[in-house]
Amino acid sequence: MNEKELTSKVHSAMYRQCRQRGYAAPVDVLMEIGVLPKKKYEDWRFGRVDYLERVCTVNLSKLSFIMKQIRDYARKNGLKPSFCCYKRWGVKKPTGQGHKPVIPLRFSKSGNPEIERQYATHYVDSQRIAALKEQPKTQ
Repeated sequence: MNEKELTSKVHSAMYRQCRQRGYAAPVDVLMEIGVLPKKKYEDWRFGRVDYLERVCTVNLSKLSFIMKQIRDYARKNGLKPSFCCYKRWGVKKPTGQGHKPVIPLRFSKSGNPEIERQYATHYVDSQRIAALKEQPKTQ
């Protein structure tokens, strides 16, 4: 897949996610464009994989390009960045304790805080969220 095709896929995924739920998340874009298999994503969320980049099906150069396209789309479309903390799934509460331990997940091999922040940033379309809230609930 060349850069033009990849850019088109990323922008389409961002558009679809924003239309559907009012925000787009990098991990969801990676899954939608076929770079991150859902099963591998779940393995990472449950802590069976040490960092997300390990299970992506493209090299770091392409991942970096995809992340740049996500940020470019968000900037051009006035989406608001919102940091999200990704925690491990399936952590049991110790018996008799108040709350479950929070185990943060790692996205990159390097662990660079800037790269980690970029992966964990969701992009919010405030106008779309307002419109979605106005729609009557159908059940």
